[in-house]
Amino acid sequence: MSRLLKALCAMATIMAVTHLPVYAAGDDIDELQMKLTNQWTLVKNDKLRQIKTYARLEDGKQYRSFKATMVMKDVKPETLVRFLLDFENYGRWYWQVLETKLLKRVSPTEYYIYMVHKAPAGLPDRDVILHATVELQTATKNYVMLRVEAEPNYLPAKPPLVRMIAEDLTFKFTPLENGDIAVESEGYVDPGGKVPSWAANFVQHSAPYSVALGSLRMVKKEEYAKSTEPIPFPIYNYQDYLNKQLRGLLPQ
Repeated sequence: MSRLLKALCAMATIMAVTHLPVYAAGDDIDELQMKLTNQWTLVKNDKLRQIKTYARLEDGKQYRSFKATMVMKDVKPETLVRFLLDFENYGRWYWQVLETKLLKRVSPTEYYIYMVHKAPAGLPDRDVILHATVELQTATKNYVMLRVEAEPNYLPAKPPLVRMIAEDLTFKFTPLENGDIAVESEGYVDPGGKVPSWAANFVQHSAPYSVALGSLRMVKKEEYAKSTEPIPFPIYNYQDYLNKQLRGLLPQ
């Protein structure tokens, strides 16, 4: 067996064990190794699905921050709410989730969630407690904001799991005039413990696109799109928002 063939076999074995995709020459591996600044740099542009992801390095932060934008076509706002609040099923679309459960429902717009993430081979899995709050539409903003912040001390540590220091995210959902919903997400993750730079960079590079793609798939599921179950707070499409605004029925 030639040295080249042996090297290719070894690479394929490593990729399989660590759950990394095999990249073709000139593919996203260049994006993974790109030099970042404190300005947003385009990482991936999926023109077919209208998904763009970005990354940057912020002062005082150990890992890269990320951003993603996309458009959910022909999705009703109430469908989006049902999908987002179905915490028990985040493992079907969110990044490498082994376990997820709702810890506490403080109010219709505030929740605490426990989640376990699968780590690359050779590293201990991570767990995180997330504090999620929803900011509703008002007379001056036609969007809903979901904010998620890690609360590492909410529960005692559960070795051998490593408690994540940060999984801080914002998701902005803006109903559009044509019936679509524009989505912009931004976040920063600190997995805690010791993490090789290649593993941290891979997750920060791949997770935003994977999550965006998964959410586009899930909002089309009949269990959300055709459900008649009431949602716990009001959310309006573009025209209904304008009507409420003109009639003075929205909070300031």
